[in-house]
Amino acid sequence: MSALAIPKTSSRLSVDRRARGLALLKYGLLTLFAVPWVGVPLWMLLVNSFKPVGEASQLSLALPKQWAIAENYTAVFVTGNYLTGLRNSLLVAVPTILVVLFLGSLASWAYARSTSKVTQVFFYMTALSILLPPAIIPTIYVLSSLHLDGSILGYALMQMGTRIGGVIFLTTGFVRGLPVDLEEAASIDGASRLRIYFSVLLPLLRPILFVGAVLLVISVWNDFFFGLLLLRGGDNATLPLTMYSFASSGEHGLNWNLVFAHVVMTSLPLVIAYLFAQRQVLAGLTEGSLKG
Repeated sequence: MSALAIPKTSSRLSVDRRARGLALLKYGLLTLFAVPWVGVPLWMLLVNSFKPVGEASQLSLALPKQWAIAENYTAVFVTGNYLTGLRNSLLVAVPTILVVLFLGSLASWAYARSTSKVTQVFFYMTALSILLPPAIIPTIYVLSSLHLDGSILGYALMQMGTRIGGVIFLTTGFVRGLPVDLEEAASIDGASRLRIYFSVLLPLLRPILFVGAVLLVISVWNDFFFGLLLLRGGDNATLPLTMYSFASSGEHGLNWNLVFAHVVMTSLPLVIAYLFAQRQVLAGLTEGSLKG
């Protein structure tokens, strides 16, 4: 018996070594891919935010000959209206993400469980909004009629209306793969539809909602085009708008040192949020892929 166990043990060791070798090769290739596409731009962003305007305009990867960290980042806070932009971005992003995830998941539940052809037509019309760009002129007309043109609330409502289609499309297929038995059992026990949603469906939807939240926060936080058209005045400007007005305020073109410093500070809240929620986000992405 021991003689027979030796080949099995050696074969297992060879399989483990091969798996480790493939894992090392995979991570090595990913590292080689990440260095030029992620590491180099990140280094350029940071190192040029530490330089004075003359050196930063050269857009090189070299360390600064003269450090201007305090001057650049102080200018971002003092004259760049960073705190105002941060406040407005939070006022837009947080309600948009919460409302879109809540209403989108409710709508996807209705679409996934309905067998009506009319409901399916509405689903495809909703999903079509992912491909079609928002109609700017009618949006401005509607917001003006509601006296919300140029306001944070009007801009947030536009973000909610244009982003909900993607969440519905993303979540509906996930809901269709969930068993109906749990919902039927809760209904037999006397649970209302909202109770079924919060107690049964919402915990099951957490993985896909994490995916939707990641996509939403990136697109809403970095939106510039619609904010430029729909927001009025510096007091309502979000971070991308404050960065644009601040960086282009120089007399001789773009101040690249201030551009890079503002980009770093604009991205910092997203980085901090990811560091605190990375386990939940990665677990949600992994569980969502397994569910799918």
